[in-house]
Amino acid sequence: MKLLVIIPAYNEEDSIVSTIEELEREAPGIDYVIVNDGSKDNTKALCREHGYTMLDLPVNIGLTGGFQAGMKYALRNGYDAAIQFDADGQHIPSYISSMVRTMEETKADIVIGSRFVTESKPASLRMLGSNLISTIIKITTGASIKDPTSGMRLFSRPMIACFSEKPDFGPEPDSLAYLIRKGAHVEEVQVSMREREAGESYLTLGRSIEYMARACISILFVQWFRS
Repeated sequence: MKLLVIIPAYNEEDSIVSTIEELEREAPGIDYVIVNDGSKDNTKALCREHGYTMLDLPVNIGLTGGFQAGMKYALRNGYDAAIQFDADGQHIPSYISSMVRTMEETKADIVIGSRFVTESKPASLRMLGSNLISTIIKITTGASIKDPTSGMRLFSRPMIACFSEKPDFGPEPDSLAYLIRKGAHVEEVQVSMREREAGESYLTLGRSIEYMARACISILFVQWFRS
C-alpha cells in the first residue's frame, strides 16, 4: 500500500520538528506532507530549514481546507491511502502500521484510530458530547462508532477521491456519518493519544460545545440534503 501521512499545521513551530522526527523514527521511509495552513509563526521556516515536504497555503483556510489540500496531493500523486495526523504531538506514529493492517485485512474504506475500543471514556463534558455524537450516528446509520471525534483517520483511495472532489467534505463526524449511510465500511483500532506538546488547542470549552452542537445538528438534519 502506497501511504501518505497528511499533517495539517497552523502555528506549530514548537512541535512540528519533534512530530516529524518521531514519525521518521517510528515509521521510517513513510511519505508525508505538511500542509502549512498560513501559519503566522516559524512553522514554514522550520519546514524549509529541515527540508520537509510541504504544501504552503498563503492564508489560513482552516482544518477542512488544509486537509482537502492534502487529499488532493494524495490523489494526484497516486497514493492508495492517506492518514490524517496531528502536528502537535498528540498522535503516536507507531499505531499507523496496525491501522494499515486493519484496512488491508478488512477492506475498510476508513480506519479510525480510536481511544475507546477497549478503553472506557472518561467522565467529562467533552466525552459527554462524544457520546451524544456516537448515539446520533448509531440512530441515523446503524453503525457503532466509539470515537467519532478522533483526528487520526486512515482513508482508502476512493475516500481520498471523495474528499478531494467535494468542497463541503471535511474531516468531521458529519462527513463520517454521511459516508457510512452511503455504504462506507468503517473500522476502529485502539490507540493511545497524548496531550499536545505545546501551544493551545483551538477547541476551548465554548468552542467545544459549539463544535458538538454543530456536528449533532449536521448529522441529524443537514446530511440528508447532501449530494
